[in-house]
Amino acid sequence: MPQAPVSDRAVAIDWLRGVVMLIMTLDHSALFYNPGRLHSDSPATYVPGTAIDGAQFFTRWITHLCAPTFLFLAGASLALSLRKKQAAGVPERAIDRDLLIRGAFIVALDLVWISTLAQGRIMQVLYAIGASFLAMIALRRLPVHMAVALAAVWIVLGELVTLAVWSPHAGNASIPLALLVARHVSDEGRYFYPLLPWLAILLLGWGFGHVLLARGSEAARRLALIAGVFALGLFALVRGLNAYGNMTLYRDDGSLVQWLNVSKYPPSLSFVSLELGLSLLALAALFWIAPRVKVRDNGPVLVFGQAALFFYVIHQVVLFIVGKALRFDQGLVQTYAAMVVAWVILYPLCRAYRRNKRAHPLSLARFL
Repeated sequence: MPQAPVSDRAVAIDWLRGVVMLIMTLDHSALFYNPGRLHSDSPATYVPGTAIDGAQFFTRWITHLCAPTFLFLAGASLALSLRKKQAAGVPERAIDRDLLIRGAFIVALDLVWISTLAQGRIMQVLYAIGASFLAMIALRRLPVHMAVALAAVWIVLGELVTLAVWSPHAGNASIPLALLVARHVSDEGRYFYPLLPWLAILLLGWGFGHVLLARGSEAARRLALIAGVFALGLFALVRGLNAYGNMTLYRDDGSLVQWLNVSKYPPSLSFVSLELGLSLLALAALFWIAPRVKVRDNGPVLVFGQAALFFYVIHQVVLFIVGKALRFDQGLVQTYAAMVVAWVILYPLCRAYRRNKRAHPLSLARFL
């Protein structure tokens, strides 16, 4: 069976993507097995002064790394893959067609597959990724620095737009507004991942990918390190001032939990700067490690990172089956145990999927 060589340029990206898939499993395991799972990460759900359990908080908080990291890496990977297609002489129209098909397919996964599992319409991270790919049909033609500048402007100033059209304490945004900037939870559906803030994160990754292409891994590592430190400094400033940039989810006090209890739904400046800051530092570390170790093509983290969408599509089914087969009760211990068992089951499945995808690079599997 053919095996593609592991690219030194992409291995750190694949590793980090694999790490966030592993972490994400914890969050979704909690949906099944953790009745105490917190929902304090939105100004629409958090009541100021509410006592927050530390174990429950950090079980939820660590998973906040996943979505922003995944969007950022999706942008970086898109830059790498499109450059590869262009170098191979693939026509621009064909590239647009592939973006259209893949973006629409990923959105459809949320509308059909994930919504069926959730027993109701739910538009979450797959919608954000797929819709962002559709937007990139046009945005990829902008100068890269302009695309990154637009992303930065939204991340810093988007709260002005969001709070102008939506009040966290006055009810849901309309569904069209929820698809773009806010959130909506009702019998009509749950819309948690508005396009514009998550597209902005993908565009930052798009810019990072172009730095990686133009200047190589060492320059990308330095950029990730500098940007990560800057982002965490920005987080400290915004959260410390406890005013604009927090999407009205302010600190109740100076405790660590309150510092970290930032708004993900919709993403605030403090949320984005904290999570991307941590992710960028991790990416810088992985860029440093990659050329200094022997990369195992079948290492679990690499396999999960290279089969991330397939992993996402099947992991909740695996988690459900694991709990039924092992007759799990509910609680934090069971949540973590189900996560680990799911990893073990998912590894051979993802490895087989990746092998099939490599053997048939032009099959429909390339969209998953």
